Amino acid sequence: MSSQAIVSLRQLRKSYFRGHIEVPVLDGIDLDIPNASFEALMGPSGSGKTTLLNLIAGIDRPTSGTLTVAGADLSKMNESKLADWRAANIGFIFQSYNLIPVLTAAQNVELPLLLTKLNKKDRSERVRTALRIVGLEERMKHYPRELSGGQEQRVAIARALVSDPTILVADEPTGDLDRKSADEILDLLVQLNEKFGKTIIMVTHDPQAADRAKIKRHLNKGLLE
Repeated sequence: MSSQAIVSLRQLRKSYFRGHIEVPVLDGIDLDIPNASFEALMGPSGSGKTTLLNLIAGIDRPTSGTLTVAGADLSKMNESKLADWRAANIGFIFQSYNLIPVLTAAQNVELPLLLTKLNKKDRSERVRTALRIVGLEERMKHYPRELSGGQEQRVAIARALVSDPTILVADEPTGDLDRKSADEILDLLVQLNEKFGKTIIMVTHDPQAADRAKIKRHLNKGLLE
């Protein structure tokens, strides 16, 4: 594993406002995440885990501090450049699978590629490869309602993988799954990290999920412990 940091945060702060009252969520985070690491972010509700994940993924912007991810200073990008950067570098996996019910598994996985310049043949090859990696190549033509929860999450992971992102961010990826399905998804994430070298940053409340990561980090009241 390369020790070069793919994520580097310095004195990162994030606050929200309720009326005129400032509510700090992250209070000066310093963090380096090595390339090809698998990290779990844990902490009580309201500790800032999802906020930190969203900042790293370029969904949200910091109030202050520096935020360098995959070689880019995100704080200096406008919304258009940030959207292009996200599309090229970040794959998203959520607790809810966010699949479109009227589209097949393959069509759901293809969605991120519709924003690229790839032709239909190249898109189809990438979709097939992504579904093969998650073990669902034979279910390409099935609709979400024809899949189990674990299979739906696998389709969602394939969708996150299809554009070959630098970093996978996962927010409670096993939160809606039974233990067996959750373990299968975690096995897959470990494989993506170890076999394919994907950097994975996972928010989880589940200690068993966190144990599968290479590094566990704890947030509490906006600070890393």
